[in-house]
This record gives sequence, structure tokens and C-alpha cells, in this order.
Amino acid sequence: MRQLSVLLLTGVLLLIAPPAAHAADNGSWSVYPAAARSAARPYFYLSADPGATLTDRVTVTNKTARPLTFRLYAADAYNTARDGGFAVRAQDEKQRSIGAWARTGRDRVTVKARGSVTVPVTITVPEDAEPGDHPGALVALDERVEDAEQGAVALGVRKAVGARIYLRVNGPTMPALSVDDIRVEHSRPLVPGTGKSRAVISYTLRNRGNVTLNPEVALRAEGLFGRTLLARDLKKIPSELLPRQQVRLTETWAGAPQFEWGEIRLTATARDTRESATAPYIALPWLVAGALGVIVAAGTGLWIRARRGRARTS
Repeated sequence: MRQLSVLLLTGVLLLIAPPAAHAADNGSWSVYPAAARSAARPYFYLSADPGATLTDRVTVTNKTARPLTFRLYAADAYNTARDGGFAVRAQDEKQRSIGAWARTGRDRVTVKARGSVTVPVTITVPEDAEPGDHPGALVALDERVEDAEQGAVALGVRKAVGARIYLRVNGPTMPALSVDDIRVEHSRPLVPGTGKSRAVISYTLRNRGNVTLNPEVALRAEGLFGRTLLARDLKKIPSELLPRQQVRLTETWAGAPQFEWGEIRLTATARDTRESATAPYIALPWLVAGALGVIVAAGTGLWIRARRGRARTS
């Protein structure tokens, strides 16, 4: 008997992709602000003082040939651990920001075939709301459970599409970015000059401030006497790093030197903030590393014996 579970897919491609000039759409239904044409206003861009109440409207359009029923809810956004993409919390998760402040006029709507439904949205910003950005989304979750299979497991899949909300609470803003915990893993051949080598550099990119950042990261590796071994601008970084979010990223350095030591430096910039962090780079072929290990071990053993000999004669 196969195990049956329900997997909630929250419109992954739509919610984690960079902002685009069109409504959130999966081909079957779309979600977008109703106050303007979807092409002109694909997402909610709002600002408010603490304690303010905002009103807007959201439209859900059914592009299929049969009626569809959706659950409507607001959710906080976060950066995914896999690649830093834009995603939102599930409905049953704890909502602390826009997901807790926004309410739709109806939490369940049925949209006729080829039709649309517009629902009012109210966002109540608490008096003690922290200044800065509070990203999230208004989500339309299809109530149908579709069958899918993954190996021997039968899955029930529920799909959702969300229109992003970019809310800024007025007050002091503080851009702050850091690069933390740089690690270097180096694969190298047994004999120097044979085979291929590479280094994998991993690091944590962290938004320590209260505003969304569009970071850029530069990688520079220096060898002996300050020689430049590598200099590149990294591409595999999130286009939007949300406030108080962090993501673990990796960069592969193909053809890394097999016999070298020096330093790797990562420099992250965004808005008016610039931070750097370094890690040592030590590359020794296994044969050389083994020989050095033997020499060090032998030298340590001779030193210990010499100390014991002096202790006996004293």
C-alpha cells in the first residue's frame, strides 16, 4: 500500500523568481492588485506609518474552462535556503509581519470559468511595527488536490500563486550586510601536476538591516607575494536579500592551483554598505602533504625523545 501525503506547492516559480512586469500567473490563474492594470502594477508597493491602516484590492483571474475555488491569505516572505529565492510561509505557519497584518474581505472565493473576482484587502500596521521593509504576498491557494507520484510515494499536490507585497513602514532605515563563515574545500590529485583540481568556496550572506538589499559579491584570491590568482563577480546570489535573512552560497573555482597558499577575500556591496571577509587558501598535493606530515611527525618524535633524554640526565 502506497503512502499518501499532501504536498503544498506555493507557486515556486512565481514566488521565488525576481520581480517581473506582469502579474503572478501559473497559466491557470493569476493574482494581482486590482487598482491598476496588471502589467503596470504586478505587485503591491506600499508605504505606511506605524499605526496606519491601508486599503487595496486584489483580483484573482481564472484562465481555465471550469470554476475554481481558492483560499485567500497573506503570508510573510523569506529567502529559501537552497538559492536565496523569494518564497512565502505556508498558511499554517506563524506569521509575524505582513502575513499577520493583512486581511482579505473574503478568505474563500469561487471564480467562474474565464472569469475574475476582486476582493478588498486591509492592512493594519501595528503602532509598534519596526521601521523598514516587510515583504510578503497575497496567496490564492487552489483547493483541489491533484495526484502526483514520486517514486513509490503517492502525493497530493495543492498549487498556489501569490502576488508579492512590498510594504515599507516609515522610519529610520539601516542597510547592513555581512559575509560570514567562509570555508574552502580543495580537491587535488595525488601527484603534483597530474589530474584536475578545483576549490569550492562556501559562505553565508546575511542581511543584518531592516531593508531589502540587491547584493553584489566579488571574489578575489591572492597567492604568494600578493599575486592575483582569481578575480570575478559572482552570479549565483539572490537578486533580493530580505531583511534579517541569510543564505548559504557556494562558488566553484575550477582549475584552482594545486600548490599554493594565500588568501581568499569576498566583498559584498549593496546600497551604502560594503563588507569583506577573508579565509586562508592552502593547496598542497596529497603526496606533498603526506611527506610534510611524515616530516613533522618525525621531527616531533625526535624533539620529544631529546627532552626525555635531557630530563633523565638532569
